[in-house]
Amino acid sequence: MQQHVYPVILGFIVFCVMIVVFLMVLRLIFNYSDPNPFGKIGRFSYYLKKHTDRFVYPVAKLLSRMKLDTRLAPLVAILGFIVAGYFILQLFSNLFFTIDGVAASLINPSITRLVGYLLYGFLGVYSLLIVVRIVLSWITEGSNKITRFFSKLTDPILTPFRRIIPPLGMFDISPIVVLFLLSFLQAAVAGVLLSGA
Repeated sequence: MQQHVYPVILGFIVFCVMIVVFLMVLRLIFNYSDPNPFGKIGRFSYYLKKHTDRFVYPVAKLLSRMKLDTRLAPLVAILGFIVAGYFILQLFSNLFFTIDGVAASLINPSITRLVGYLLYGFLGVYSLLIVVRIVLSWITEGSNKITRFFSKLTDPILTPFRRIIPPLGMFDISPIVVLFLLSFLQAAVAGVLLSGA
């Protein structure tokens, strides 16, 4: 499955990231060129800024607090999307690795590997749920049904970490810590239960 489906997902995520990069580069150009707001380019610039503010505004606010040029916010957002794309691809790779491993464990019965692949997959899927929740929090309102659904699934592990880890300005870094911890647990499961797989 990993050999057939993963390249399609890879292509889709790369395509989405490239669209974001293109739009952010355009916005960056408009930030520095400051086109006439009544011309066609100015109206397009306004439309682009209006629809990308939900991604750029938090970054601009952070840059403002750091006394940096807020017009660079689209560039920082590009880097953030590239990192997020890489992380999402890693999660999908782990998920397909799990599906292939469980199938192989059922064909050649091995209870240790089956349990290992299931634990590995559970940790990978939970990590993916946290990433989806983070992305949804950027692009939807908190009262959205889908956002509430993902909140209910991920709050049991995120809430205790939020109490321990203070936010950095307006950014809640507890999901990053949880994702790092889940990644470490995956590596431990792979090292103990899936060694040689």
